[in-house]
Amino acid sequence: MSTITMKGVGVVPSKKELCVVSHPEPKITAPNEVRVRTIEVGICGTDREICTFAYGHGPTGCDYLVLGHECLGEVAEVGPGVTKFKVGDLVVPSVRRPCTDPNCKPCREGRQDFCFTWTFKERGINQLHGYMTEQWVEEETYLTPVPKDLRDLAVMAEPLTIAEKGLAQAWIVQKRVPGWEHDNLDGKGRGFGRNAVVLGAGPIGLLGAMKLLIEGFKVFIYSRSPKPNFKADIAEQIGVEYISSKEVTVDELAKKIGNIDLVYEAVGEGDVSFELARVLGINGVFIFTGIPAEKPQIPVFADTIIRNITLKNHALIGTVNASPQAFLDAIHDLGEFKKRWPKAISSLITGRHTIESHRELLTGKAEGIKNVIQF
Repeated sequence: MSTITMKGVGVVPSKKELCVVSHPEPKITAPNEVRVRTIEVGICGTDREICTFAYGHGPTGCDYLVLGHECLGEVAEVGPGVTKFKVGDLVVPSVRRPCTDPNCKPCREGRQDFCFTWTFKERGINQLHGYMTEQWVEEETYLTPVPKDLRDLAVMAEPLTIAEKGLAQAWIVQKRVPGWEHDNLDGKGRGFGRNAVVLGAGPIGLLGAMKLLIEGFKVFIYSRSPKPNFKADIAEQIGVEYISSKEVTVDELAKKIGNIDLVYEAVGEGDVSFELARVLGINGVFIFTGIPAEKPQIPVFADTIIRNITLKNHALIGTVNASPQAFLDAIHDLGEFKKRWPKAISSLITGRHTIESHRELLTGKAEGIKNVIQF
C-alpha cells in the first residue's frame, strides 16, 4: 500500500541540503492526540542557523528534519480521549518534549524547559519533525487554544513566550529586593517606576518591549541601526524611545536613563551584551535570550562586570523554551497588544509567503521583522 505524502520544508544534514520534502501524512495513533492543519509557520533565527547545518537532527532512522517551531494551526481531527479541543479550533503548539529520565523532576512535572538531563527533544530542531508542513499530529497537552480574533497574530506566540518566561523568572528573583516590584494597586503595573532596556529591535526585542510596557516599565530600545527606520517607527508607535548604539554609547545611555533596573537582551551578540551588562543599575536583573553562534573570543571588562555583579547585587538570567503557562500568557498578551497597539503589533509580521519562497527566507539575507510561510 502506498503512503500518502504531503509537502514539507526540511534539511538533509548528511547532504547539507535544504529542500521541499515528501513527508508522510500524519495519522492519530493515540486517544489523546490531535491532528492539526497548518495555517502558517514563522521563520526565526534558529531555523536559519539549522540551515547552516551548525545543528539540527531528524528523528532516528530519518535522514531529514522538517523545520519550523513557531506555528498556528486549525484542529482537523481529535482522538477519542481529547477533552480540550474540537474540530475547527485554533491552536499553537509548544516546542520541547520531556526527557525519559524518571529522576528528572522538571520533565516529570511538565517543566521540560528546565530539563537537567539535556536529553529532551524539540519539534523542528532536535530529533522531532517540526511544523513546516501541511499537517501534523500532537498530544493535546502540548497545544494552547487561540481565540479566533487572534488568528492574524498567534503565530508570534512562541517567540513571545521567551519574554513571558524571562520576566516571570525576573519577578521571582527580584523578590530578594524589598519594594522592587510595584504593588500595582493603582493599576500602573508591577514594573512601574522601573527602567528597562531592550537590546535589539527584532521580533523578540519588540515583543519583549511590548510585554515590559504592559507591566508598567519605562522602556528604551537600544539597537544598532540609526533612525529613521521602520523598527524605530514601531517602537515609537508603542511609546518606546529608540536609541541607536551607533550614535549613543552605553555609558551615555546609562547617564540618560538613570538606574537601569532591567535589561532584556534580544540580539545574541556578546560584545554589546556585556558592554550593557557593565552599566546595569543597582539591584538590576539582566535577562539573556540570545544564542550566539560560535565566534572568536572578544575582550570584555570582566573585572568591572564581576565587581558590579557583586557590589550592586546583580542577577543574570537565561530564558529558553517555555512552560504551558508562558504560552497561555503569550496568547493573553497578544490580545492586549492588539487592543493597545493594533497597527504596531500587526506590523511585526512583515511578510506572508508561499512554500516556494522557503529558500530565500531561510538562506537569503534576513529582511523585515517576522516572515511567515502560509499553507
